[in-house]
Amino acid sequence: MTRLLRPPLRVPDLDVPWREVDYRVVDVETTGLDLRRDTVVSFGSVLVRDGRLRWSSRVSVDVKPDRPIRVDAMTVHGLRQEDLDAAPGLADVAGTIAAQLDGCVLVAHAAWVELAFLRAPVRLAGRRGKPAAVDTAALLRATDLAPSGTGYEPDIEWAAATLGLGAHTPHQALGDALTTAEVFLALAARVEQDQPGLTARSLVKISDAHTLT
Repeated sequence: MTRLLRPPLRVPDLDVPWREVDYRVVDVETTGLDLRRDTVVSFGSVLVRDGRLRWSSRVSVDVKPDRPIRVDAMTVHGLRQEDLDAAPGLADVAGTIAAQLDGCVLVAHAAWVELAFLRAPVRLAGRRGKPAAVDTAALLRATDLAPSGTGYEPDIEWAAATLGLGAHTPHQALGDALTTAEVFLALAARVEQDQPGLTARSLVKISDAHTLT
C-alpha cells in the first residue's frame, strides 16, 4: 500500500527585505499550559503584509475542547466549557488554522508556546512541519526593552505600553494577536534602525537567538 505523504507547510523566501514577506500574527487560548496534554480553545490571527497590519484579514475561531478547561486557564481567558459547546471541534477547524500558517512567517508572543499548541491542528489538517517564526518576547530582549535571564516572558500588555501602544481586548485570542502585531511592527522598525537592509531571515535568527527556551 502506498503511504500518502502529508505536504509540508510552505515557508516563504526569507532572504528578502523583511517588509516583502507576509507574516501571520497569531495567539491561542487553551485548556491549560501543559504543552503535551492541553489543547486550543480559541485561535486568533491577523496578516501583516508590506509592513502593515491588514485589518480585513482578521480570523477568530473558537474550538470545542475534548478535555476539561483547567481553572487557572479559565480565570485568564474567561472561556467556560459551556461557552464552547456549540463550537466546532479542532479537527473541523484544523484546515482553517493551518491555512493561516501556510506560506507565511508566524509571529507570536512567546512563540514557542504557540508553536507547541499549533502542532495538533497542523497534523489534523494533513500537513507537516512548522513555519519560520518570530517571537516578539525575544525581540524585546534583543532590543534591551526586556531583561534576559529572568526565566519569564514579558507580558504582552506591558510590552505594548512600553512601546506607547494600546492593548486590544487582553486575554482574548484575536485581541492579543492584534496587540502582538502592533508590537511586532514597532520592534521590527527598531531593529531595522540598527540593521539597514534587515531581511526576514535576520528577524527569525535574532528571535531564535533570544528565545526563552
